[in-house]
Amino acid sequence: MNNTEFYERLGVDKNASQDEIKKAYRKLSKKYHPDINKDPGAEDKYKEIQEAYETLSDEEKRASYDQYGAAGANAGFGGQGGFSGFDGFQSAGGFGGFEDIFSSFFGGGEAQVNPNAPRQGDDLQYRINLTFEEAIFGVEKEIKYHREELCHTCAGSGAKPGTHAETCHKCHGRGQTQVVRDTPLGRMSTSAVCDVCHGTGKEIKSPCPTCHGTGHEKLAHTVKVKVPAGVESGQQMRLQGQGDAGTNGGPYGDLYVRFQVSASDKFERDGSEIYYKMPLNFVQAALGDEVEVPTVHGNVKLKIPAGTQTGTNFRLRGKGAPKLRGSGQGDQHVVVNIVTPEKLNEAQREALRDFAKASGQNVSEQKKGFFDKFK
Repeated sequence: MNNTEFYERLGVDKNASQDEIKKAYRKLSKKYHPDINKDPGAEDKYKEIQEAYETLSDEEKRASYDQYGAAGANAGFGGQGGFSGFDGFQSAGGFGGFEDIFSSFFGGGEAQVNPNAPRQGDDLQYRINLTFEEAIFGVEKEIKYHREELCHTCAGSGAKPGTHAETCHKCHGRGQTQVVRDTPLGRMSTSAVCDVCHGTGKEIKSPCPTCHGTGHEKLAHTVKVKVPAGVESGQQMRLQGQGDAGTNGGPYGDLYVRFQVSASDKFERDGSEIYYKMPLNFVQAALGDEVEVPTVHGNVKLKIPAGTQTGTNFRLRGKGAPKLRGSGQGDQHVVVNIVTPEKLNEAQREALRDFAKASGQNVSEQKKGFFDKFK
């Protein structure tokens, strides 16, 4: 076995975090649990997943596995290379001293995690699509999704009503068993996931007919989300207790709602600041005007001073988006864009020629076009 197989069993990268390893294990263990999956080979697959998780969830075992493979992880090799723990060793004579050392290396006396301890349920994620205006002003949305809830038949115990889960007769509730072997170097003890309770520490002889012993069932769940004013794409909020159900009386996980905001056909946004491109014609820019400007809060009047140039930025105070992590509103920026007409009638052309003459400009090239010379 190479030193990547355990990662492949869980479907994670070799650089995966402990949270990623834990989530992958939970997902696969539920999929291949023998009480749920009756397909041939499911139980063997479940045992392989348990073995991989037992190693990769322990930082010391994982470091040994990465360096030496499965043999190193089972033998308890130190992360710095070679064996660890030989300093100050005094033999009691014969192989007795080695037996004590290898017993500690191979799992003897190790403290085990209580398989019956309460564990919080998995976190979930949901995406809410918002319009440009909904993101600015806030909105209440009702969302519906599926999550694992405590089984309504057995109330999460996994046992058929009228019965109860018992302490596993083989591992006595530890979730693991010790396998002792005699070797030329002494007696060695290794830990393995209990093949009766599959690491849960409990033995359910009469599984619940609804959840098949898992204690959970997949149900549709509805919750109202109050979207705060001023959210942006990519931001998220946490709804406590709206994720999957926990185990052994543990709390529900959380729901993370991520927002996706649609673009506006009028405005652009940068945080609490909103930008609008205002088209003006030459006359408005030159002589000045009073125009009506759209904002997310409604139309407002804006005075354009004479001689306004393209790119001029007018600021409308308080007409932007709410400041999500502060108080007050942002501003709206009105950026002027002077539009040059593409087609002119003869009266308009003559007026512009008169303007050019009054300005002392040479209009010889602008007076007549190529075909006008032949008229």
